[in-house]
Amino acid sequence: MDILYLMILCSASLAAVFLIIFIVNARKGQFEDDESPAVRILFDSGEIKEKEKKGNKKDEEKIGENNKIEEKSE
Repeated sequence: MDILYLMILCSASLAAVFLIIFIVNARKGQFEDDESPAVRILFDSGEIKEKEKKGNKKDEEKIGENNKIEEKSE
């Protein structure tokens, strides 16, 4: 029966440690942006900078993006 108390104490303390780590990282902003890393991996950094420079040419960007993706897949 003593081992059961020890296991409960260990598991509760481990859960508390993970909770503290989670709270610290949440306050630092670790979990703020979970969407852009998934998108960023698909494009090189040069292509992203090109899109930012073009500005208002949305239709041309869409056509250009499709061509770039097709060229890379070939």
